[in-house]
Amino acid sequence: MDGTQPCAFCDRVASGQIETENELAVAIPDAFPVTPGHTLVVPRRHVADFFDLTDEEQAAVWRLVAVVRANLLESRKPDGFNVGLNAGAPAGQTMPHAHVHVIPRYAGDSADPRGGVRRVIPGKARYWKEQP
Repeated sequence: MDGTQPCAFCDRVASGQIETENELAVAIPDAFPVTPGHTLVVPRRHVADFFDLTDEEQAAVWRLVAVVRANLLESRKPDGFNVGLNAGAPAGQTMPHAHVHVIPRYAGDSADPRGGVRRVIPGKARYWKEQP
């Protein structure tokens, strides 16, 4: 960022809205959760693109993703997870601070969850054939 625009993630971290953390990353609740427990893992350093993080920062983010998953398994008992990131506006990134979504999934939260993350392009999600 150029310093003239505030970052909502940096502001939330600065205000202490942290669920868990490690040396280079923090986990915060998603402000617009897809499901209960939807959490964002955010590097402490403000960098827009996940792939511009250092190797150490990327590793710290993924370590924290595992911690968040374990915490959600214990606290919310989901049936599955979607984990992913959007890198760049064409990929759907709207917040210019790298982050990974950890989205707990619950049986019945979607009529047909098949295709999972492939649904980012709805016409490409369905690759299977129905059984006769």
